[in-house]
Amino acid sequence: MMKKGGTQLQDAIKLVCLSCGQANRIPRERLESGPKCAKCGTSLVSGEVAAIANQLHDKATRTDELPLIVDYWAPWCGPCKMMAPEFAAAAKTMRYKARFAKIDTEQFPEISQRLQIRGIPLLILYLGGKEIGRLSGARPAADITAFVRQHL
Repeated sequence: MMKKGGTQLQDAIKLVCLSCGQANRIPRERLESGPKCAKCGTSLVSGEVAAIANQLHDKATRTDELPLIVDYWAPWCGPCKMMAPEFAAAAKTMRYKARFAKIDTEQFPEISQRLQIRGIPLLILYLGGKEIGRLSGARPAADITAFVRQHL
């Protein structure tokens, strides 16, 4: 794609705001400068884990052009609770390389059925609208970051 005057447009990626659901186009070179959602102003690559609902889950997993790793968990699950701080630590480590989200499978059981989730915690990595890997069981942050890096 060309701009007026024949210069190339910046290499941009699509990211769905994990707060409001707005699709944003961000120049790849600006990822580390803290881009914010054009609609609500939320940071798009904060290094935090976003709790999402089913509609936002579906939009982000179909649209995001930066790897998105989702933790499928439930509040009654002991291993899920044990892994939560490790998942958060991995999110900080991978801040500009991937985004991290979690969805409560008890609150949104249709997600578990559709994705054929048989056990939790389960991590699924998405990129460009496709599932590119699964990692089951409670894992330390180092395993989570290694899993994401092997698919980048």
